[in-house]
Amino acid sequence: MSLSDKVLAVNNDLPIRTDAPVHSGKVRSVYWLTQADSKRLIEEKGYNVPSDTALAIMVISDRISAFDCIWHGEGGMKGVPGKGAALNAISNHWFKLFKEQGLADSHILDIPHPFVWIVQKAQPVMIEAICRQYITGSMWRSYAKGEREFCGINLPEGLTKDSKLPTLLQTPSTKGILKGIPGVPEADDVNITRKNIEDNFSAFNFKSVDDIGLYEKLLTQGFDVIASALAELDQIFIDTKFEFGYVKDKAGNDKLIYMDEVGTPDSSRIWDGEEYRAGNVVENSKEGFRQLLLNHFPDPDILLNKDRMAEREALARDNALPVDVLMNVSKTYIDIAEKVTGQKIVLSDNPKAEIVDILRQQYQLID
Repeated sequence: MSLSDKVLAVNNDLPIRTDAPVHSGKVRSVYWLTQADSKRLIEEKGYNVPSDTALAIMVISDRISAFDCIWHGEGGMKGVPGKGAALNAISNHWFKLFKEQGLADSHILDIPHPFVWIVQKAQPVMIEAICRQYITGSMWRSYAKGEREFCGINLPEGLTKDSKLPTLLQTPSTKGILKGIPGVPEADDVNITRKNIEDNFSAFNFKSVDDIGLYEKLLTQGFDVIASALAELDQIFIDTKFEFGYVKDKAGNDKLIYMDEVGTPDSSRIWDGEEYRAGNVVENSKEGFRQLLLNHFPDPDILLNKDRMAEREALARDNALPVDVLMNVSKTYIDIAEKVTGQKIVLSDNPKAEIVDILRQQYQLID
């Protein structure tokens, strides 16, 4: 069996019973279960949700996206071996830790397979909740050009690249294109201030002004829990993106939860502590892959300039990356997942067949 067979690249073609279109994102695909199957599983499995809650199967893939494009390798390699399993394992670990430490629940109700989550429908808060402990990446590029205000927060003079910030910063941006909010441009990923959110809290899907404080508290607490655990492994948590949403508890009350993924190499920067103390930045996250792409192509502006999106898409489509590049990314993901979880990441020979088998036998979701 070739290595490319072990990669789950296409994840939107599973024969899961559904009467809604499959939603396929950059990395995950979402299958909304029928009302009857949702109700049956809630009863059979004892999920702690109201009996009329909509459930979905979320299947991760091994696809790798960077600069808003999906990349592939030579020899038909359509993803990174082990990436999906590593991402899910890390998220599962942090979500469990959050729950144990009394932070908040997540949208995950069940984990039938390393690639699969059963989730409850959540109403997303339309904010990319970004937390930064060090100045690097896009923030450093803007700072180096003389910018001092970020999301309504003023930074002091004299900061140096990759240095620790005086305090943990929350620099939110829009999730998707939001229309009709005064002072907020109609574009994805636009930096916003706390005042923007307060003045238009319902446009961002918050149920109340008070929940802004709750999301900020959960963001800081979540960051601190992960940063402390990583520090014990001599890894530095640099910055991360969280997402939040609302679900109903069993009594039918709204509660704010963590959703999507947390603390993964896809949504965070993680640096090696020993190397950092020696003056080097060694990325244990997707940032290493992004830097490699910037160095690999002769005109990195294509990857950084949103006005050149058509050229960027052509670059990703027409260039198969060397297999060793994807295998290096695989090693980064698997190594950090095994460090974080203390468990071995086992590469499945045929992940799709395994998923179909489990969802048919144990969940009766495939005819």
